[in-house]
Amino acid sequence: MARFHVPTIDISAWVGPGSLDARSAVVAAIDHACRTVGFMQIVGHGIPNVVLDDLQRGLDEFFALPLEAKKKYVRPGGENRGYSPPKSESLSYSLGVDPVTRMNDFFEAFNVGTSWREYPDTTATVEDYAENTWPDDADGFEAAVTAYYGEARRVAQTLTRIFAAALRVPEEFFGDVTDHSIDVLRMNNYALPPGSIELGAELTGMGEHTDFGLVTVLWADRVAGLQVLGLDGSWNDVSPAEGALLVNLGDVAARLTNDKWLSTLHRVKPPVIDGTIERRRSAAFFHDGNADAVIAPLPSFVSEEAPALYEPVTVREHIAAKLAGSRAGRKNVSAVREAARVAAAGRG
Repeated sequence: MARFHVPTIDISAWVGPGSLDARSAVVAAIDHACRTVGFMQIVGHGIPNVVLDDLQRGLDEFFALPLEAKKKYVRPGGENRGYSPPKSESLSYSLGVDPVTRMNDFFEAFNVGTSWREYPDTTATVEDYAENTWPDDADGFEAAVTAYYGEARRVAQTLTRIFAAALRVPEEFFGDVTDHSIDVLRMNNYALPPGSIELGAELTGMGEHTDFGLVTVLWADRVAGLQVLGLDGSWNDVSPAEGALLVNLGDVAARLTNDKWLSTLHRVKPPVIDGTIERRRSAAFFHDGNADAVIAPLPSFVSEEAPALYEPVTVREHIAAKLAGSRAGRKNVSAVREAARVAAAGRG
């Protein structure tokens, strides 16, 4: 089997004016990455450096607050907004993988997303598109995060235009699936304090999981920790190239393509160098699709030789099952295919 490789793809021909040949080359490269690894490094995305610099300062400002101050922004229930303290989630449970004897995920996070108010004349409701909570003791946070959110959403929408070309569906196909998309930006801080640790200890920064929706756009520190599961069952270290965003497919993309495109399992291990924990931050923009969109394999990916692997499900139903696993501790029994891949990898 070929060596595990996450390709770097320049999408500038789709961000701005590009020739037909240049755009076709991008489509082919992304289709290949989606079929073989489910991850890619994206350059030519057009996000200004100042927006990325401000985002990092905003994250630093908020996560540097005392824990008790941050806990003021914990939201009850499954709204997917506000602050999540360390060890409050276990993402492997979203796959139905039993985390007994394992630590809950050792990261803290802050979530913002698109409110129902931004989608007038649609079926969006507050139950699926909650209002945001913004901290009032981190002055630069809201402006920096809002600016990055807009840029990450633009990149995700650009990618769905490329996806439509790659899948040979009408240009407006993903517009119909995402015109009131559940979009969430999750900002993570791997919260193990810097310092020496016992190397034999079992530590989980973020447990093995697939992303829930259509596509994820990730900014992250260029620090080790992210690991991606290869087709051979091996875990492989991945970190962003200079100036790149990491992009990966989620479950919606896999379901639409009957698993021809890969929603690849990944995890974060606490980055340990010479027995010392290194700091790591990331910001993942999840472009999940409309809550009421019904997702089923496209007819072009189903045949007698390749029957449909998934029953139709709404984005709302799929996300609710996975969030119940990661946050409420209810095993997601519908994630049979993903859980089997974790077991085959030996959780290694």
